[in-house]
Amino acid sequence: MEEWVIALVSAFWFGILTSISPCPLATNIAAISFVGRQVDSPRKVFASGLLYTGGRMLTYVVLGTVLVASLLSAPSLSYSLQKYMNLALGPLLIVVGMVLLELITFNVGGRGIGQAMQDRAAKMNVWGAGLLGILFALSFCPTSAALFFGSVLPLAVKWESGLVMPGIYGIATGLPVLLFAGLLAIGTQKVSQTYNRVMAFERWARTITGVLFIIVGIYYCLTYIYGVSIF
Repeated sequence: MEEWVIALVSAFWFGILTSISPCPLATNIAAISFVGRQVDSPRKVFASGLLYTGGRMLTYVVLGTVLVASLLSAPSLSYSLQKYMNLALGPLLIVVGMVLLELITFNVGGRGIGQAMQDRAAKMNVWGAGLLGILFALSFCPTSAALFFGSVLPLAVKWESGLVMPGIYGIATGLPVLLFAGLLAIGTQKVSQTYNRVMAFERWARTITGVLFIIVGIYYCLTYIYGVSIF
């Protein structure tokens, strides 16, 4: 039970870290701008924030459910995953940690979604926020791809939870938009201050998480690949 709770907290933390990393944060800022257009109606602003977060959650739940079910449906593949997951986890964590620390970088062209799709979402009024959440969730960049496919998906496979783990992650990725939607619904004075604090938090949170990933990855490599007993 304790390990399950730790896994849930980890999935939530990965979602938070994804949401405030530079590339995903850019899409969240675009979503905040979309949500804020209806600032004259606090209820619509907050409803849009909820729908956006729900759209992101739905996307990751569908992806997680399909991928986990596919990976576990074949008996031989399921057995291999259970047998070799710890062997693969060490190198995987090290790579994810290096991406978070920007020791490994990627040049990604065509970031974001097309303007036509954003215009279509705008025509849907409040419900467009849900569509925007789905579209932005599918706009993977190196950080979000590393965290979802390299951290959340292995957790989901390990616990055979294609619904809960990706769902918790998805909710966390949309929390900044929900937070700012709440601030916009109440008043706009503290939005700028909150944004600056989020950016400051992101820098040290990403660094600490990256370092921990590399340390844990090295531990897994030494223990499961080289058979070194550390403790």
